[in-house]
Amino acid sequence: MKKFLKFSAAFTAFIISAGYALAQSADVASQEVPLHQELKMQFIDGGPPFMTPIVLCLVMGLAFVIERIIYLNMATTNTKKLITDVEEALNNGGVEAAKELCRNTRGPVASIFYQGLDRYDEGIEMVEKSVVSYGSVQMGQLESNLSWISLFISVAPMLGFLGTVIGMVIAFDNIQKAGDISPNIVAAGMKVALITTVAGLIVAIILQLFYNYILSKIDAIVNSMEDASISLVDLLVKYNIKK
Repeated sequence: MKKFLKFSAAFTAFIISAGYALAQSADVASQEVPLHQELKMQFIDGGPPFMTPIVLCLVMGLAFVIERIIYLNMATTNTKKLITDVEEALNNGGVEAAKELCRNTRGPVASIFYQGLDRYDEGIEMVEKSVVSYGSVQMGQLESNLSWISLFISVAPMLGFLGTVIGMVIAFDNIQKAGDISPNIVAAGMKVALITTVAGLIVAIILQLFYNYILSKIDAIVNSMEDASISLVDLLVKYNIKK
């Protein structure tokens, strides 16, 4: 038991000193070595079998992030202007003119307006039901592929921790074979253990920031959809009264 406690204390001290030395060496290297060379060195030191899946998580996650941002930017419309244009179209050309306007306008709000106007002949209650049901469809399209981004956010740290565990196993195996706790013996395992964890956490942080940004964009679009839907029903009620 005493030997185990001594070994644990010595190994813990080694981990702390190795982590500090790694941070110091990275700081010095960052001043002398270009960034891309530093990243390449860290990738090699962390071990390609462990670092490659983490890098793939970053690349694939960013691909889905870019796709969602482009889609959401295209889905963002000026709802106030659209409501004004629909009101003018109703007053000047009736429901068909308003439908044509919505058909030629991109974005989920215009699509919801079109579905509501298409059911105008069936009554206001049917318009409301159509707007609500089609709004759910549009919301599902806005949230498409978010599950993949969330998956990569979860998987990247897990892969880093897996590299940590395997690196620790390698370190203990080297210690057992050598019968010594010299830093030179366990350096390779410690590099894998430390660098893969850092890489996995960095990837998760980057994707998490983009994920929250996308969620905020979706919330803004959904709020505008709900407000615009209420305004559409009010416009149709007024138009019906005028008729």
